Amino acid sequence: MSGSQGVTALCENPTEVFLDVSKLLITYADNILRNPNEDKYRSIRIGNPTFSTKLLPVKGAVECLFEMGFEEAETHLVFPKSASVERLRQVRETIAAERDQRLGASKAASSQQSARVPPSAAPPTLPSASSAGSASASAAAVPTPAPAALPFTEDQSSSVTFLRTLQSNFQHVLIYESPELQQKALNCIPHELLITRAKERLKQAKDADPACTLGEEDMLVLDLLQWFKGDFFSWVDNLPCSRCGGATQPSGSLPPSNDDLRWDAGRVENHYCHTCQLSTRFPRYNHPEKLLESRKGRCGEWANCFTLLCRALGLEARYIWDSTDHVWTEVYSQSQRRWLHCDPCENTCDKPLLYEVGWGKKLSYILAFSKDQVVDVTWRYSCKHPEVLSRRTQVQETWLLRTLNGLNATRQQSLGAERKQQLLQRLLVELVEFISPKTSTSGELGGRVSGSLAWRVVRGETGASNTEGDAQECVFIPTKSEKQNKLFHICYNIIKNCYFRQSNGQETISGWQRGAWRTENMFRKEEQDWQMVYLARTEGSSFGRISWKFNCAPVGMKIKSASVRAFSQTFHSGSIRWSLRSAETTIEFPGDGELHSSSSLSGGKELIVEAELTGGEGEVSWQHTQLFRQSLKDTQKVLFEILVEMEES
Repeated sequence: MSGSQGVTALCENPTEVFLDVSKLLITYADNILRNPNEDKYRSIRIGNPTFSTKLLPVKGAVECLFEMGFEEAETHLVFPKSASVERLRQVRETIAAERDQRLGASKAASSQQSARVPPSAAPPTLPSASSAGSASASAAAVPTPAPAALPFTEDQSSSVTFLRTLQSNFQHVLIYESPELQQKALNCIPHELLITRAKERLKQAKDADPACTLGEEDMLVLDLLQWFKGDFFSWVDNLPCSRCGGATQPSGSLPPSNDDLRWDAGRVENHYCHTCQLSTRFPRYNHPEKLLESRKGRCGEWANCFTLLCRALGLEARYIWDSTDHVWTEVYSQSQRRWLHCDPCENTCDKPLLYEVGWGKKLSYILAFSKDQVVDVTWRYSCKHPEVLSRRTQVQETWLLRTLNGLNATRQQSLGAERKQQLLQRLLVELVEFISPKTSTSGELGGRVSGSLAWRVVRGETGASNTEGDAQECVFIPTKSEKQNKLFHICYNIIKNCYFRQSNGQETISGWQRGAWRTENMFRKEEQDWQMVYLARTEGSSFGRISWKFNCAPVGMKIKSASVRAFSQTFHSGSIRWSLRSAETTIEFPGDGELHSSSSLSGGKELIVEAELTGGEGEVSWQHTQLFRQSLKDTQKVLFEILVEMEES
């Protein structure tokens, strides 16, 4: 059968394996062909022992089911009513023809020779039913082709190095399970605020799709990512000089102090200021407790701290290690019954092809570490499986599989039968997912095009925006009551990080981004030492921009007058340009906290308020332009508001 890659792959198995599996595949097909109206024959449970131990580990077997017309449905493979029975019959006949040919050849061969097969030619042993009873038994069996197809170029020391990496990461993730440490992490999280935002997101999802089955936990993950990047953690390339605040250059390493070693910082970078001839130390802390205090670093620190916060919130999370020098987190979605890729550095969720397609990384090994299990998840993050496979030369595939199984068997000794079964079911679902490489669409950084409308809506992936910067744009349109009162009035409180729509029954919108029209290089900064908060440019950026948009044309109104109050501060050579504009007119005004009114916008239909931040000095220039700077103790003060009086168009 032309174009049947699954059958072609299946035929590459040794005859004994092929005959065993082809018999199962033909049985699945015949059950449907003979009983087309029986639903029970159209569904195969992934956790079924026959499927999981006899068929799942064999190259090409599950691909044949997909080619027959079966589709993934969480814990089952399903042959839908809309699938082509003729296509099913064609694949079945192709497999049957190959099976008949091999059976004939086998009988002819058996009459001419006895069983003098050399050990090297013996077919591979499939996992037994008993070995499949633990989640570790099938850890990497499905997506990995026969080990013989892989070159092995490294000596034994490579395996030892790889094993140490596995053991180190597997041991490290146990730190996240400390009740005391989880409590410290919880104390850093604005839990109630995130829950409120999560509930709002869930409502938005259900409004978009009444059949939405997503859970509040899914939304909590999205809001945790946004808060972590926007408000909690900061990226470090080079630290500013501790004396003059100027730029530093990396200059090798410094010996770690006893305190550094206490917090597992065996490496200390030397950031040297040539002006002051002074070294500023940057310990690379690996203990998440210290990271709750320092709140800075690169991807290692970000993923380390973020994974702890997930566990503190009760989310099942695992630490993802990529051998090409990146780390991130995965969180298990109970409602979607799958693991979600979460990169706190990027504020990105469920875009596993980001690295290979978006960044152009040449992937080889990606492993997931949780308190109960280590899993090879490389295939989730790649749509180029053959290329990845050709680069997996550090250790042999058989060695990796045995090693992961051994680590899991040891770790899971104390687990109850129910938990082991749960881990097995999840793993089987993952393995089926790994078989078929993902595809990315033009213009997507590997983001999913699958998933419910609700899930795509709350993650800004419906395709409604033209650019990445517009993904969360908000345009205020007068409500019925605002039209009646001919007044639009909105305030932003930076302490509560909420917009209050005064003329609409005190409606609240949580999150500074969710009320903005467009933002570029902006984030919300909390200074815990000074107990201050403000909006600023992202660290390392030369400019930032944020704007808010109001449009009354859709309700048949026009602007009579507009007023804006905004407070901003600059330091050194920092500059902030505030403007108020319509389609015809642009007016600049100072961010001095006073109410500035204008009737020159009268007759217009839309209004845009914008702040552009530039200038500043040295490595901390981003901090020299601040919007709405305010004490964390001053919870009621409002430093930004917009009032628009309207009249009939």
